[in-house]
Amino acid sequence: MKFTIYQSSRQGGRKNNQDRVAYSYSREALLMVVADGMGGHMHGELAAQIAVQTLTERFQKMARPRLDDPQAFLADTVTHAHFAINDYAVEQDLLEIPHTTLVAAVVQDNTAYWAHVGDSRLYLFSDGSLIARTEDHTTVARLVREGLITEEEAAHHPERNRVSNCLGGYVPPQVECNAPIPLHDADTMLLCTDGIWGMVSIPEVAALLHAYTLEDAVRHLMDHAEFRGGEHGDNLSLVAMTWGEARMPSKDSISTLALPEGGVTTQINAMRPLPGAAAVSDDEIERAIAEIQQAIQKISAK
Repeated sequence: MKFTIYQSSRQGGRKNNQDRVAYSYSREALLMVVADGMGGHMHGELAAQIAVQTLTERFQKMARPRLDDPQAFLADTVTHAHFAINDYAVEQDLLEIPHTTLVAAVVQDNTAYWAHVGDSRLYLFSDGSLIARTEDHTTVARLVREGLITEEEAAHHPERNRVSNCLGGYVPPQVECNAPIPLHDADTMLLCTDGIWGMVSIPEVAALLHAYTLEDAVRHLMDHAEFRGGEHGDNLSLVAMTWGEARMPSKDSISTLALPEGGVTTQINAMRPLPGAAAVSDDEIERAIAEIQQAIQKISAK
């Protein structure tokens, strides 16, 4: 496999960053994940962290070097993440179960598979045009699909950020999976939180990805979204990947043939102390991550 990939996450105007992003790849499969911890629920960043770690850790174990069934992997593992979040909340005596949205994609055999819960989005572009995308799990998105309001009205609707489907909580998520789509050289996938797509339109995203190298396009996209969000803007996070030979080649393109047999590489944005909170030691951070991993391992053993 050959591809170019970048991930980025910024705090925006919020007091902390509840987004988590990651990617992981073996010699024959690539996983990308974006999770947006829900700010209306306590510890949203923990839910996002658990979700991302669940997917990347199970990918590392199962992509040896390929997944038997990428679509089943996504559906099953996203559901596992939901129960791992609930288990962690019970074990830690949290007053409220944390919630998160999630979008994840697997590329294997030149084919893209993806799944999502909530309003974190995936876009697939080819030759500067959008050819596929996820549909938000929100009340407002449903109203648009039913023709009751327009896209323009949805952008300013008072309930536009109310998610109807998420990970964490008493209601099991409805994991929506796409039909597999073949990828061609220079096709670009973008997974992002609403801090990105709420500030930058699809035509603008397409234009940026078509006009620049992937690295520069990601930087410009983040800058535009952060500027438009202003001092009260949301967290903004993304993973962007161009498949095969990019239209504008990059020195940072990855060939998985460089991996040793059975090798897996993972990049995940780690937990950090929240700005303005009491100082947290490295040992405390490691302990929190260990507790999350125990919750993940517990649900995986069931």
